[in-house]
Amino acid sequence: MQRKQFLLAGLSAAVLGISACSKSDGPSASSTPSSGGSGDQPRRTISLEIVANEAKGFSAGSMMSAMVAYVFFDPQCPHCGHLWNASLPLQKKVRFVWIPVGLINPTSSAQGATLLSAADPAQAMSEHETSLLAKQGGIGTSSSVTDEAKQAVAANTALFNNLGLEGVPFTIVKNARTGQPVTRGGSMETPMLAELIGIDAP
Repeated sequence: MQRKQFLLAGLSAAVLGISACSKSDGPSASSTPSSGGSGDQPRRTISLEIVANEAKGFSAGSMMSAMVAYVFFDPQCPHCGHLWNASLPLQKKVRFVWIPVGLINPTSSAQGATLLSAADPAQAMSEHETSLLAKQGGIGTSSSVTDEAKQAVAANTALFNNLGLEGVPFTIVKNARTGQPVTRGGSMETPMLAELIGIDAP
């Protein structure tokens, strides 16, 4: 059953199209940190448990909600910015965990670490995505970013690669109606995101 559910991941990767940013979109694809990546370890099958236990992200939305959606994103990906905006109306019901990876260019990792180090990551993310979607590049990178945050982004990127994922944003969540884990690659409008999570759109 679980294997069948996660076939969706492969289908998602095949239909990313223009709604996602792929590893090949930027020069950093060949220089992505490989520690723990697919070149060092056998490819793993994505699961909610692996992502929940191993990925390092920040939470936005309802902190007490039993519904938790995990989203891999690259700070330089405009499609990720669109998904962030689509998630805002659902944040009263759902806790989103945003997991930064560095795929597109060196700024991706630096901005990801800056977001993880922010006093209020969700607020910083809102400011970042507003700037990015306005084609202003996103938030500036901070000189006070911790080594822990930099290592977290590198580890997230290695995990992303090791799971065989190809593009961002990539969402994994347990559907509230079926109780089954589901995945989807690419950006979505709010109604489609709500359907993936298994809740009514506002």
